[in-house]
Amino acid sequence: MNLEEKTLSKNVIFEGRIITVHEDEVLLPNGNIASREVVEHPGGVAVVAVDEENNIYMVRQFRYPFQKVLLEIPAGKLNYGEDPFACGVRELKEETGLTAETFDYLGSFMVSPGFCGEKIHIYLARGLSKGSMQLDPDEFLEVEKCPINELLAMIMDNQIEDAKTVIGVLKTFQLLNVDKKLS
Repeated sequence: MNLEEKTLSKNVIFEGRIITVHEDEVLLPNGNIASREVVEHPGGVAVVAVDEENNIYMVRQFRYPFQKVLLEIPAGKLNYGEDPFACGVRELKEETGLTAETFDYLGSFMVSPGFCGEKIHIYLARGLSKGSMQLDPDEFLEVEKCPINELLAMIMDNQIEDAKTVIGVLKTFQLLNVDKKLS
């Protein structure tokens, strides 16, 4: 069965600094017509920065939609057309002051594919060197170093709910354990 939907029309409802919202009319596989609300977003990049003792550098920041402070891996918005690797290097430096000798691509994920076009790329950064943070004028956060095992426990206890952080930490843990088994 063909599962694809064909876009018949697109009506932009809102165009902001970060997102664009449109309502599309689509032709369904069964021949019926339906409406789809879509949020366009350029995507983002998150970085799991791990030191030699398997501590991960995290940022604590207030997230307005949820009205709470979250513990997250450093991340930032891609500019349209920007290379995800370049964005990851920039965001790690801006938010933590860290630079890294190596970056390994851990993949990407779709944030909420039912209505949002945002995709986040994740990198593992190792061989860290400390420098100074370069926060944006409207960015306020604290950096802290956490052992990976503590972060795993926090994830399993639902103390960390941020998807990019959960995915990044779990992928990093798996990769580090595979690295140990191979050496």
